[in-house]
Amino acid sequence: MTTAISILTSDNWLDYELVDSGDGQKLERFGEYLFVRPEVQSIWKKSLAPEQWQTAQAYFQPSGEESGGHWVFTCKIPERWKMNYGKLTFWAQTTPGRHLGVFPESAAHWDWMSGLIKSAPGPVNVLNLFGYTGLATLAAAAAGAHVTHVDASKRSVTWARENQELSGLQDQPIRWIVDDALKFVQREARRGVKYHGFIIDPPKFGRGPKGEVWEVYRSLPILLDSCRQLLDQNPLFAVLTVYAVKASSVHIRTVLQEMLEGHAGNFESGELVTRERSAGRLLSSAVFARWWDQRSE
Repeated sequence: MTTAISILTSDNWLDYELVDSGDGQKLERFGEYLFVRPEVQSIWKKSLAPEQWQTAQAYFQPSGEESGGHWVFTCKIPERWKMNYGKLTFWAQTTPGRHLGVFPESAAHWDWMSGLIKSAPGPVNVLNLFGYTGLATLAAAAAGAHVTHVDASKRSVTWARENQELSGLQDQPIRWIVDDALKFVQREARRGVKYHGFIIDPPKFGRGPKGEVWEVYRSLPILLDSCRQLLDQNPLFAVLTVYAVKASSVHIRTVLQEMLEGHAGNFESGELVTRERSAGRLLSSAVFARWWDQRSE
């Protein structure tokens, strides 16, 4: 087994870029529209002049709550618009939680797992937990995997299915599940279902469709222990990405190592970052750990 600390960038985007950042904010382009969002980790000074930031079509005004706030629009833009990444096409739109339906830095994982799936010697069953708007699911399906997509939000799953249609992947084998992630995994274990690939992207805090409470420090070890029971005897990959928590990639790798104990392979852990267009600085968005079968190399 080899280990490495990595900084991953997603440099293949055409429809997204981090234009500038600084003073606790970031200026981003999603498609043809510019947005300003809070970013506490951009502790440096902005590189671009104020008038360039003022060309944004909308900015998110945070409230006193951790994720609260609202969007302020400087001009009228569509309720939603199409974006592309490679062969994927999907809807983007502003949401009450300051997000726009895509986490661009995650594209580094999409490309990585797509390569593993395409080179696999047989069928690949993938489980995507906390799947949000489905872009990782669609990337895996486009590469040839059978995917089970789980999210507690019916709205997010509906959005993901719309993205499936936009991407022309209606005929790909995807199961769309609205459920609490832990409860679903535990039921799959009782059924004896096995998976070759795992995409796990948990929130810091959340609630399931029946009010189930998710708290990452308490819930994640329980979830991964249950996922261990779903491992195929020859697993292909597992990727764990965590946002907005006070944990290092070392900690994330440790819990993933426990899930994969007994399976020979390679571990990599580090940070997902985005490179600025203006000054080339790297802005970190999340910590991650991932494992892959050493025979897939």
